[in-house]
Amino acid sequence: MQKIQHFCKNLKGSMRKGSMQTSPFWYLLLSLTLAFSSPSVLAQQTNKLTIEELQRLGLQANGLVLAARSQIDMAKAGVVAASAFLNPEVTVMAGPDSNRHPLSVTGPTSMQRSVTVNQPIENPFMRSARINASEAIVDANRANFDQVRADLAAQLRVRAYELLLRQEQAKMEEGIYDLLEDVRRRIAINVERGEAARFELIRADTEVQSAANRKEAAQLSALRARVALMQLTAGAIPTNFEITASLSDPVQLPSLEVLRQEVPTVNPDVLRLQAEQERANQRISQEKASILPSLNVLYTNYQDAQFTSNTAGMSVRIPLFYRRRGEIDTAIYDSARIRDTLEFRRYEISQLFESAWQGLQIAQRRVEMFEGGLIKEAENAVQVAQSAYRFGERGLIEVLDTQRILRGILGDSLQARFDLQSAAAEIDRLRAHYPKELLVE
Repeated sequence: MQKIQHFCKNLKGSMRKGSMQTSPFWYLLLSLTLAFSSPSVLAQQTNKLTIEELQRLGLQANGLVLAARSQIDMAKAGVVAASAFLNPEVTVMAGPDSNRHPLSVTGPTSMQRSVTVNQPIENPFMRSARINASEAIVDANRANFDQVRADLAAQLRVRAYELLLRQEQAKMEEGIYDLLEDVRRRIAINVERGEAARFELIRADTEVQSAANRKEAAQLSALRARVALMQLTAGAIPTNFEITASLSDPVQLPSLEVLRQEVPTVNPDVLRLQAEQERANQRISQEKASILPSLNVLYTNYQDAQFTSNTAGMSVRIPLFYRRRGEIDTAIYDSARIRDTLEFRRYEISQLFESAWQGLQIAQRRVEMFEGGLIKEAENAVQVAQSAYRFGERGLIEVLDTQRILRGILGDSLQARFDLQSAAAEIDRLRAHYPKELLVE
């Protein structure tokens, strides 16, 4: 960018000194320079993503979401098919007459033909139930679409905070490694001076090597979390993306009483089962309506050499011997099955919410405990142990012990923050709360 700016300054100076005849060329060259430099600037700006932007990109690119959207379109096409009227059936018959008696008796032979039109008249009750059942399938697929989006949005949010967690753990392990490397350097100097035993240097080398292994493992874990997040977004984000969020982000949720009333009523899985329940009820109505007699209107036009006739009538199919008892019972039992599943699922989702809420409260208390001074006390203990070790008042074991305690407390603090964000993401998943306004329906 500095080279480009320097080039632009020189270019402007030459434009001031040059004549009016060469100015179009310089303007064209300046435009091309800015055009080639702008994509890199835009790329740098788009590498930083918020959680909402990450969710939006994932929801737009993930194949499972696109497949669920296609199911809605298929269900809408089913409504069109269910709303269509029955087509008429046309039968055409023609053929020559054959003489069985002499021509003097029958006269000359001729051709005869007949055209029959058969128009089924559909039962309006069965037609209405079939259309309503198809519309219920659309609602069920739409609820399934919302469920897929809510699940993916929650996974993206958890994976994003997991990446932040792994990055923070890698920074922590790197800081501990630098601290131990500094301690090891001081011990090596003391050993060379004869002020410390070589055994302490061997112990320090072991601790440094262990810290180096932990640092490398933490870095690999962060890389794995990054790859998992890119996998969920189907490669829609750049490889060098950065998340503009923190594990310390505040969690904003409605009150417990509001959530208890909201979750069982807006959960997509509950809405899907309710739509399937409506479809099963409409199927019962459709099967019961099929018991009514079905009607076909007939019209026939007949022509031969002597006569032309037009006849009209109707045919009625009467369910006298079999009144679809098996199909009706199947629809009733299917409706009962879905109803029982709905009641159980509604109760299960309520319990899942209670568990997620309790996990949220536990994580919140742990975060408050660590922020209440526990981390600061552990850091002060490490500083005191290091100072005492420099003056020879404490040994290396005390320094390493305080350092292990600090590392454990910092790790638990990061994990508590991650658990808090994960519990909030689970609650948002149960109530299907994700950035819908950023989606193009």
